[in-house]
Amino acid sequence: MSDTTTATAAQRSEEPDDFAVQIADSINSFVLSVHEIAKGDEPGSAISLLLLEVSQLLLAGGRLGAIEDVLPEDRYEPDTGPDADEDELRQKLAALLAPIDVYHEVFDPYGPADKPVPCRISDDIAGVVTDLQHGLVHYRAGRVSEALWWWQFSYLANWGSNTTAVLRALQSLVAHVRLDSPIGAPVDGADTDDDGLTDEQLEQQAGELMAAELGVKDLS
Repeated sequence: MSDTTTATAAQRSEEPDDFAVQIADSINSFVLSVHEIAKGDEPGSAISLLLLEVSQLLLAGGRLGAIEDVLPEDRYEPDTGPDADEDELRQKLAALLAPIDVYHEVFDPYGPADKPVPCRISDDIAGVVTDLQHGLVHYRAGRVSEALWWWQFSYLANWGSNTTAVLRALQSLVAHVRLDSPIGAPVDGADTDDDGLTDEQLEQQAGELMAAELGVKDLS
């Protein structure tokens, strides 16, 4: 592409339709809410709020996955510059959610049988926010079709599965408490946390945290 063509493509601005506005609003709301939760001002409601925000984001993702493939206006993706660094968000979430940050996940339920691998809610959410922010840069620059294309593609390729895994982890935490079922040791007894705690200590701390989170006085 010539410099003139590239400049014209970069300056092109599209008017978003109702669908694009709704998706962008949902994504922007998630990004803002997660950053607010990570501040730790209300640690007692962090898991409940994350469960709600992740569930709402997956509704937007489902809508993106259900429509036909979005085709961007330009052949090549305009340069958005470096992606936002969400390491501070990851660290804040890791501190807020410890020691229940680690969970186990199977990446592809239709793939070859494999053992679950340890993941972290904080890592996954920070990665999802990075993906979403990339599309928001396009959207705010008026490149609506590029933003929708990116959100749809990255939902199918990355953040959809990561967000779904986080939702299962959060839902499982709530279910363990509400159903009076103690949180068990990691798969194969492996210690997936690096803070030196035993599996029994992790289980006890997780149970106590969830009890405080959901207002349950006794998990035993």
